[in-house]
Amino acid sequence: MESKVKALGHPVHQMLIVFPLGLLATAVVFDILGLITGNDDFHVAAAYAIAAGVIGGLVAAVFGLLDWLAIPGSTRAHRVGMWHGIGNVVVVLLFAISWLIRANADAWDPNAAALVLCFLGVAIAGVTGWLGGELVDRLGVGVHEGAGLDAPSSLGWQKRERRSWRSPHIRPTA
Repeated sequence: MESKVKALGHPVHQMLIVFPLGLLATAVVFDILGLITGNDDFHVAAAYAIAAGVIGGLVAAVFGLLDWLAIPGSTRAHRVGMWHGIGNVVVVLLFAISWLIRANADAWDPNAAALVLCFLGVAIAGVTGWLGGELVDRLGVGVHEGAGLDAPSSLGWQKRERRSWRSPHIRPTA
């Protein structure tokens, strides 16, 4: 099943999720470094990464919801997508609450609750990331119907070039 919202032939949701996932995981790494070194600058960096990750997660969620709405309701993909989406909303909420706790602290210093929320959030993100992989890799959600090891580029310019190359390795398509 192909994605409903694409940019240059690729699903927008799949392109966007790498940013919040990476930023929120990086925030946890910064928090751990802050705890180990005692350097509060790491906690400030974590707060900035959380802010960007939460905003990115909300943007990615819009495109994920649009794709999920196109999945037939009686399928396993619909159920897996629902849990993937709900779980990711929980992840964003946990990190957002952690950010609010830090914003009300002195010098963005996280208390135990803020740290626990982040650690719990990144653990849930591991599960929801796996569910996203299940959707794409196992259930084929967001995968182009013509996908394959020798599929042409999603950019239209290659079709014109392919015909002029006359390469025995590249077969023109209609």
